Amino acid sequence: MEAVAFSFASCPIPLVFSSTKINNSQTNRRFFPTRRPIHNPHVSNIIQGYSVSPLWCAMFNISGRTKCLKAVKGAEGTCACCGINIHKIISWQEKFKHNISVIFVRLVTGMMLVISVSLIVCKTPSGALTEENRLFLEAWRTVDRAYYDKTFNGQSWFRYRENALRNEPMNTREETYMAIRKMLSTLDDPFTRFLEPEKFKSLRSGTQGALTGVGLSIGYPTMLNESATGLVVISSSPGGPANKAGVVPGDVILAIDDTSTEDMDIYDAADRLQGAEGSSVKLAIRSGSEIRNLVLKREKVTLNPVKSRLCEITSSGMDGFRIGYIKLTSFNQNASGAVKDAIEMLRNNNVKAFVLDLRDNSGGLFPEGIEIAKIWLEKGVIVYICDSRGVRDIYEADGSNTVAASEPLVVLVNRGTASASEILAGALKDNKRALLYGEPTFGKGKIQSVFELSDGSGLAVTVARYETPAHTDINKVGIIPDHALPTSFPVDEDGFCACFKDPASLCNLNGAELFAR
Repeated sequence: MEAVAFSFASCPIPLVFSSTKINNSQTNRRFFPTRRPIHNPHVSNIIQGYSVSPLWCAMFNISGRTKCLKAVKGAEGTCACCGINIHKIISWQEKFKHNISVIFVRLVTGMMLVISVSLIVCKTPSGALTEENRLFLEAWRTVDRAYYDKTFNGQSWFRYRENALRNEPMNTREETYMAIRKMLSTLDDPFTRFLEPEKFKSLRSGTQGALTGVGLSIGYPTMLNESATGLVVISSSPGGPANKAGVVPGDVILAIDDTSTEDMDIYDAADRLQGAEGSSVKLAIRSGSEIRNLVLKREKVTLNPVKSRLCEITSSGMDGFRIGYIKLTSFNQNASGAVKDAIEMLRNNNVKAFVLDLRDNSGGLFPEGIEIAKIWLEKGVIVYICDSRGVRDIYEADGSNTVAASEPLVVLVNRGTASASEILAGALKDNKRALLYGEPTFGKGKIQSVFELSDGSGLAVTVARYETPAHTDINKVGIIPDHALPTSFPVDEDGFCACFKDPASLCNLNGAELFAR
């Protein structure tokens, strides 16, 4: 709002008083005009409602009390005893009244001007807002409240709103969607994006346990594969169409249905990969130096988040040592409960240690990652939630949800370990609860929340970045494991157990060394 300021000059009454002594009087008379009186026989004897006789004059002593003394004979209109010119007083009175009137008129005029300007400047278009405008404002407010970077990528978020309402066409729903996408693009954050109603519904179904597609999780190239052009495969769901065709983490998708992925948004790519069950999608995949063209049939991929297996070590000195192997493939709403069930089942079979396999787990629901960390930790920081100004929240384990805090634990990670998986792996490593084996993780150090808009569309908004308990920012870097795994180490539970049974196998691990720090 613009404001109008007024400056008023002071208007003093032109009377200057001083202390003087009248020689022909026995009394000290003070505060009289210093100017000599001007004689005027036509002076009114009414001054401000008080009758003034030419034979008397008012005078004030220092204590402020008024005395009336008989006047010395002098000119009419003048108190000769005190030297006051009544005509002059009346003239000053009239000038004072005039000045006050002028000031009052100017003040009232100024106040009316301020009110008028305020109404013009502050007048909002709320009364004239269309339904499309209101949907745009709903999206703007969601980002305003939730986005982690309160500089909004170095721009005035309020000014952008005002300019967009004035300049962006919002006559149809598609134009409004375009205006929202354009607004989000100014944040330069690929993970903050707009979801049309069908895409929002699809995202929700993915966190609830099932998707129809080819079973791939994809991402942008990181520091580990930053020379790649296209989109990188983070993980391939076991038993899914892509997994059965030999697509593995680290492969690069060059094209989807003959459309290049070089400048494609990952969420646009995800939409293209999903579709009706039984329909086909064509992929151009680069594996190392080889380029393959695949045609995959979409299936309903059930995201059962946990698989478990009891493995028995037969190597010398550890015969009969039982390991509980838990494969966690995603963090959907069933994940933490399924992990607890697997632990209890394996404990009933007298396991002495656990292996938690997070390889090719691209993440999912942040709260599930926190709950699973609490299962393994007696106490300690799980993750620091940060914004542009530093740490704003801390998630900790207090022991109330602990299930397995005492048995030795190993966590397996690879380039497909991302997001919530990295939060879990970082918490277990930094609290010295587990040893990490494998290769550096993907490096997604930001957290998104999903918000539904009034028309069924939605926004995925980056609400925070996170740091591990050791205050490590893993974004685009990943978590570095304690030890590497053999190159030929299998990714499935059956192959994992086989590596402990055959000492001659290339993937064989010494069970005693596996859990040794």
